[in-house]
Amino acid sequence: MKKWILLLSLAALQGPPAYAQTPAKTEATPAKPMDMRIEQLPSVLAGTLPYDVFFAPSFLAAVPVAQLKLVSDQFIAEHGKPLKIISVEPQGQNSATVKIEYEKAIATAQISVEPAAPHKVVGLLITGFDVKGDSPAKIDAAFAALPGKAGYLVEKIGADGRRTQIAGRATGQQFAIASTFKLYVLAELASQVQAGRRSWSDVVPILANSHSSSATVNWPRNTPVTLQTLATWMISSSDNASTDALMRVLGRDAVERKLATIGHSDPDKALPMLNTVEAFALKSNAELRTRFQKANEAEQRSILDKEATSLSFEKVDLVNLGSGPVAIDSIEWFASPSDIANLLGNIRQTGSQTALDVMAVNKGVAPASANKWQYLGYKGGSEPGVISMSFLAQSKAGDWYVITGSWNDTTKEVQNEAFAALMARLLDSVGS
Repeated sequence: MKKWILLLSLAALQGPPAYAQTPAKTEATPAKPMDMRIEQLPSVLAGTLPYDVFFAPSFLAAVPVAQLKLVSDQFIAEHGKPLKIISVEPQGQNSATVKIEYEKAIATAQISVEPAAPHKVVGLLITGFDVKGDSPAKIDAAFAALPGKAGYLVEKIGADGRRTQIAGRATGQQFAIASTFKLYVLAELASQVQAGRRSWSDVVPILANSHSSSATVNWPRNTPVTLQTLATWMISSSDNASTDALMRVLGRDAVERKLATIGHSDPDKALPMLNTVEAFALKSNAELRTRFQKANEAEQRSILDKEATSLSFEKVDLVNLGSGPVAIDSIEWFASPSDIANLLGNIRQTGSQTALDVMAVNKGVAPASANKWQYLGYKGGSEPGVISMSFLAQSKAGDWYVITGSWNDTTKEVQNEAFAALMARLLDSVGS
């Protein structure tokens, strides 16, 4: 989900040097190196100017030519050809923020050049795209055109907590939401802290491994960490070992009761709430998976209890998972867009600034979109056939919004980058 955000990255610089401001140009002043490179930018993005003519060797060492071409081709496929530079905002003598007109969108980019000849580009960051002539109707049509099933919801939250729908599709339909379920864990943690039962600074061990745990991979399992650290890893990098550690500390039953307190339109679909290792293990074990799918809720809980050894990290066989969707309509975490709106509203109502801060670490969209908001909290989730993205946002005028969407396809993998771009359009349509 993050790939589309950081498509061209800064290389060889920690940040742009603090050069003096560029003096005003006169007709007799020769074009400055920065002006020349900015003028060349549409051509290099279109692939008509050789990369080694434009980029410094240090940049190309960090971002190889093949990656540059792949990214540029993705831009063109989605937004049409780059046409021209339409604005330049100097950030010093050798850096600037520019807007590039594509056939279908306006891109915002940050560019930096070497201070010495030959003044090649050492930094280029595309921070976002604004689709030309976009509208709620066009966004809704794009959701409707997605294969499989998709839904979304945009709600404004009033000062009294009441929510008003602004736009939506399939708002009451249940979707597999993958790691978005971790917001339920965060909500329960915030509630237990609010009730004085726990503190964000409480220290606990992680204890168990899980797959897709980038923040804690290879860490000794008994490493002590705070609950706030676990929550931050769980939400910002979707660390599964941190999630399971929190579910163990808080209690599965407590998280499930929180789901009931918040409100869920189809609890039979959502319960029992699996931890991440259990989900991996069930999906990778055909015999257990079939038994679990055929069982009622009480029988499923019995399977989780009696087959705990078979549902451990050591028993997960990733080879059996294959490359496509696996049981995403039965062994997953489920919620409708309206359910997620209830969930995000609950997190806000707890009054926990820490929970809001945790959600704002990874904003889920490019800076150009995120910067339109006073506050932007995010959690998403994906696996083959599933993608879900949800935002809790406060406008610069002080109004609060929920923006959430999910897309499932039981037959093939969904296009994460395309959906992320669609959700960014939805977010921009509210924040503009």
